[in-house]
Amino acid sequence: MAGFLRWAKGIGMGVLNGVARFLAFVVLLVIALVVWALFTGDGLPRNIVLAMDLRDPMADSSNVDPLFSGNKPTVMDIVLTLDAAERDDRVKGAVIRIGAANLSIAQAEELDAAIRKFRKAGKFVIAHSQGFLASGLGDYLTVASADQIWMQPKAPFTANGEGGGELFLRGLLDKINADPQIVKRADYKSAADEFMEKNMTPADREQLTRLMQSWYDAATSGAAAARHLTHERIVAAFEASPQFTENAQAAGLIDKIGYDDDAQQAALARAGDGAKLVKMSEYVRVKKQASQIGFGPKIALIQASGEIQDGTAGGGGLFGGNDFIAGDDLSRAIRAAAADKDVKAIILRVDSPGGSVTASDQILAAVKKAQAAGKPVVVSMGGVAASGGYYISLSANRIVAEPGTITGSIGVLTGKVSIDRSAALIGVGVDTVGVGRNALYNSEFVPYTPEQLAALNHEADAIYADFTGKVAAGRHMPIAKVLEIAKGRVWSGADARGHGLVDALGGFWTAADLAKKLANIGPDEKVVYKFFPKQRGFFETLGDALGGNDEAVQAVQGFITLMNAAPVRAFTGAVADLPRGGVEMRATGLPR
Repeated sequence: MAGFLRWAKGIGMGVLNGVARFLAFVVLLVIALVVWALFTGDGLPRNIVLAMDLRDPMADSSNVDPLFSGNKPTVMDIVLTLDAAERDDRVKGAVIRIGAANLSIAQAEELDAAIRKFRKAGKFVIAHSQGFLASGLGDYLTVASADQIWMQPKAPFTANGEGGGELFLRGLLDKINADPQIVKRADYKSAADEFMEKNMTPADREQLTRLMQSWYDAATSGAAAARHLTHERIVAAFEASPQFTENAQAAGLIDKIGYDDDAQQAALARAGDGAKLVKMSEYVRVKKQASQIGFGPKIALIQASGEIQDGTAGGGGLFGGNDFIAGDDLSRAIRAAAADKDVKAIILRVDSPGGSVTASDQILAAVKKAQAAGKPVVVSMGGVAASGGYYISLSANRIVAEPGTITGSIGVLTGKVSIDRSAALIGVGVDTVGVGRNALYNSEFVPYTPEQLAALNHEADAIYADFTGKVAAGRHMPIAKVLEIAKGRVWSGADARGHGLVDALGGFWTAADLAKKLANIGPDEKVVYKFFPKQRGFFETLGDALGGNDEAVQAVQGFITLMNAAPVRAFTGAVADLPRGGVEMRATGLPR
């Protein structure tokens, strides 16, 4: 028996020694990586020209961290990264490719402000276009403040104004005996007109004409100021479109004619000896992780982009990589920010056309509870914050919108299109069974009865009254005034401010300044933007441990760069597969 115990002890000590040696190896490896990072920095060159490609449509914000995902940078990624680049002495300027994305006016205003702020810090911006291909003015306005705008020879310049059209299906529905029964509150709530009308209603035409006029005024005024031209001259230049590169240069819309490599070489020459192009996506990947590392007053940044839906998206990130706002997930993130003792204020970035009433109300309740907990909330609106997007914003201490933001749409619609008679046209039989008087209330195979239609209208009235009442309370406005400006009408940010629906015009940095003021943070005091939901991991913990100073943050950036290398990721993947205690039957080293 004694021999067996000695044998078992020997085996046990051998296992423990093996585990101890392995853990010591991991600790030494981490120390070596940190030392290596201290000497090598974040892996970026010493003389940088940022290369930004804005020729594809761009999301306002992302609800998942794109650091390792390979996602395209969003408007907010660019805004935050250009801010970081202002303080990076290695970054001398940026070269931007533009012209085919048809960016909205609100997106253009946000990016234009970021570019102007970047230039004010002593950096240069050179833009190049192979053609301004969209008729809208957003792409041009985005780069109007650049030091130079280049265009390829004989390329089209089509930017000239703001316009659009709508499709109406009522005539088709009538032909196939479909029965649309949709109610709206009120006249301007046009989302249902596609099914209920054969043409644009006078109310819809009125609101769209005013919205596009507001966009046009903002874009032409902004471009004229940026290009140092009179408003009359810039309008005449746009109205000459479609035209070509040479005409645009003669009109003062662009500065130089050349190809993309010519513009890049001009940027590199301006940056000086040894300058190298660094893709914006790579700079975002490196800088975004470090943006939350450091000490100082913390402001929560919560990004809400997409249609609002009930429930949870699941998976990683706020919405698990989906392009919608999940009510459970966003409200949970707001609650977490409110409960964080280090957070002094919350910025809620909203880019949403609305969606579920119940999910919107759930999110609004979370905002109100955060305010009740003493955390000021500032909403920064992106391209659109209408209907449910406005609903979740209305209680904020301050609401900031771009002049071109689509906002308001304080209204409700509900109903269905029944197709029981349509099916008969093609020989399809329809039959139904229901137990309970209103069991088929939402069925597309049965039209509403008069009693059900009355109930539907009552539901719309109740929700509309609740919505307008909450606007009145949140905006400290008489209900009579709310009812006058609601009616489901969309407003530009500029017009919404005139009606009291928003507090200030501007972009993210305007909202950030207001958040600092509400949180009693000095205007020149550096803050840390803390993203929610917060997924704390080794990198963030290491950053806190290193004290948040510049050298330590650079070390963490270098460490992140190294950890992204394929051999290191393979090693860390193997470590992640080790048992975590308890009984497991897992195969390690398999593809993920």
